[in-house]
Amino acid sequence: MKKADIEAFFQRLSDANPAPETELAFINPFTLLVAVVLSAQATDVSVNKATAELFRLADTPEKMLALGEETVRYHIRTIGLFNTKAKNVIALSRLLIERHGGVVPQDRASLEALPGVGRKTANVVLNVAFGHPTIAVDTHIFRVGNRTGLAPGKTPLDVELGLERVVPKRWRLHAHHWLILHGRYICKARAPECPRCPVRDLCAYKAKTTTGEAGRVGIA
Repeated sequence: MKKADIEAFFQRLSDANPAPETELAFINPFTLLVAVVLSAQATDVSVNKATAELFRLADTPEKMLALGEETVRYHIRTIGLFNTKAKNVIALSRLLIERHGGVVPQDRASLEALPGVGRKTANVVLNVAFGHPTIAVDTHIFRVGNRTGLAPGKTPLDVELGLERVVPKRWRLHAHHWLILHGRYICKARAPECPRCPVRDLCAYKAKTTTGEAGRVGIA
C-alpha cells in the first residue's frame, strides 16, 4: 500500500471513530492485565461477563491472591481454558507482588515474564494502560494487515513489525484499536462487509463483496 493510501486509510478510520477504546471492561492496569490474559481464545463479551463480579472482589494483586485459585476458577468457569487461566492469574498476581511491589510494570520484558502473558498481551497493556504506541496483533489485525495489503506477513510478529514500519507516527497510538474494530465488525473473516467499508477503494483484497454477497463469501 502506498504511503498516501496508508495516510488516507487511517484518516478515514479516525474520522469514523476519533477515540477508539478497548471493549474489555477494566478498572486499572492490573484488572486490564487479567482481562487480557483471560481473553485468549475467548470473546471480550464473555470475559466481561465473567470478570464483573471477580473485579468487584479483587482489583489488586493482593486481593486476587487472597481469593485463591479455586475462587478465581469459579468466577471464570464460563471462559475457555479456565483452569489454566485461573492458575496464571494467581501466579502473575504473586509475581507482581514479589517482583514489582504489586504494580503492573511498564516494560515489555517484565510483562512477558509473567505467567500467561505473551507479546500480544504485553502490547495491549502497554498501549491501553500506559499509552505506549504498541500494536497488538490478534487474529483480526493479522487478517486486516494481510487482506488489505497494509502489512502482509506470515506470522503475527511479521504483521506487527510491518505495521510499525508503515503506520505514520500520528496514528500509531490508536492503530491497534482501529484495526481490531475494523476486523471485528467490517472486515470479517467469512463475510467481509465491503459495501460499507470506509477504506474499500484503498484495499488490495480482490474478492470484495457487493450488496447481497457478504453472507455467501468465505475468505480467510
